[in-house]
Amino acid sequence: MIFKNVSLKTYNTFGLDYKADCVIHINSEEEAVSLLRGEISPDKTFLIIGGGSNLLFTEDYKGTILHPESGVIKIEKQNQENVIISADAGVNWDKLVEWTVENGFGGLENLSLIHGLVGATPVQNIGAYGVEVKNFIEKVRAVSIEDGSITEFNNEECLFGYRNSIFKNELQGKYLITKVFYRLNINPLLKLEYGSLTEEIKKLGDVTLKNIRQAVINIRRSKLPDPEIIGNAGSFFKNPVINNSAADKLKHIFPKMPVYDDKSGSTKLAAGWLIDQCGWKGFRKGDAGVHENQALVLVNYGKATGKEIYNLSELVRKSVHEKFGVDLEREVEIIGTI
Repeated sequence: MIFKNVSLKTYNTFGLDYKADCVIHINSEEEAVSLLRGEISPDKTFLIIGGGSNLLFTEDYKGTILHPESGVIKIEKQNQENVIISADAGVNWDKLVEWTVENGFGGLENLSLIHGLVGATPVQNIGAYGVEVKNFIEKVRAVSIEDGSITEFNNEECLFGYRNSIFKNELQGKYLITKVFYRLNINPLLKLEYGSLTEEIKKLGDVTLKNIRQAVINIRRSKLPDPEIIGNAGSFFKNPVINNSAADKLKHIFPKMPVYDDKSGSTKLAAGWLIDQCGWKGFRKGDAGVHENQALVLVNYGKATGKEIYNLSELVRKSVHEKFGVDLEREVEIIGTI
């Protein structure tokens, strides 16, 4: 379905009321192929939006927005150890996680209550509580924006990194993801390294997929604002990764600073802690602010503009750099001029 001059307020979790020239809802891969072979030329301005949970608009969008709505989940293959499932790009991510847990398929439970749609998960390589979705993606199916052809990318071809993939770099804006295939475990290897997660599971009883999911939900709800109530995009910044020598120097100056070993061999810092130490938690200017319980989350209390939220993020970045010498990188994508 094609809509003209559309308010984007319900298409982004910040609840920013900008407009788009055109929004097209895509209900199937066949519809996407037909559309891209006929109605949208490669030189036309467009944007692909899923749940809008990782976007910050700063002005009206002068172009066409493609919004996948297909919502089928299917078991493709299964043996005694693994199951391969597929999910259409328009499937609500948390509904998919709930479905996998109810069916006893392990792997995605630590990623519960992350807002957004399935199609965005390989783009962003979402992660939480010691798990990244890249570890379970078998392949990604997508339609070329240029000519409507269908291509499948295996895990290696997706070039996954920390909150990153080929779809955010070389192929940004060149493919519309229509389906993602996940390889999950029948006898799951549970990830319980995070202390708060372990403690929360103990309150619920046995270590099961359902209890892990519920524990993650409980923790996230206690720390993160619901975008249905307060506009936000979850974590606004990535956790910075710095070399070990620099981390040792900072640890000497700030002994209570949490540090984590990164898979690259470097050291990962907690962006939320750095921001909190700069005094930002609970800060508010107009309707743009930093959440009172989680300094990593910037919020729209109602009528903030995208530029006001962006400007606040710049102040946060500057203060962290001045205090720690660390550059924060935004996890949220900026759409528009700044």
